Amino acid sequence: MVDSRRPVDGEVDELLRNAELRNELEPFYDESISRINVQHLPLAAENDFLASMLAWEQAPVLPIYRWFDPELRPPRPSALDDDTLHDILWDVIYKLYEKRIILDFTDHLTDRELYCLIYRDILPAREKKLDLARNFLHWDCTGANRDPEIWLRYYATDEDRQLWSETYRLPLPPSEPPPHRRPLPREL
Repeated sequence: MVDSRRPVDGEVDELLRNAELRNELEPFYDESISRINVQHLPLAAENDFLASMLAWEQAPVLPIYRWFDPELRPPRPSALDDDTLHDILWDVIYKLYEKRIILDFTDHLTDRELYCLIYRDILPAREKKLDLARNFLHWDCTGANRDPEIWLRYYATDEDRQLWSETYRLPLPPSEPPPHRRPLPREL
């Protein structure tokens, strides 16, 4: 049976874009691409997904301070008094946000501790620089990969704490409100 319907506006363009994206992704093809079932996605959504994969594959890996022009090189923490550090900290936080870098779980840190973390760990970290409007890089400031105590103490829900306790069979730290509440910028 022949389908005699006419293409919907833009459908041909979407099909051509899909073929173009698949062709550009061919050198990067591996099992991660084949595991995604795009059959159930509208063509425009599939194209968005393929475009984000291509952007990921082509993105340069740079220290975060080099994502900025000029490079983001704030003063050494030891060179700043507390008031100046506070002002520069917030300037840096907003600059990071402009590059879609979100700082998560910072309320247990003093301003100086957070500034030191940004200066020492975040700015020199080598990450893929993706220029996608909906893409955010979330930076976990608890250091949970090394020691989950901070997350368990200040940020974990009762359910998270219970599950962690059952999984690891270790004592839990007391739950406390974080001491330094900050209204940091979030995803829109």
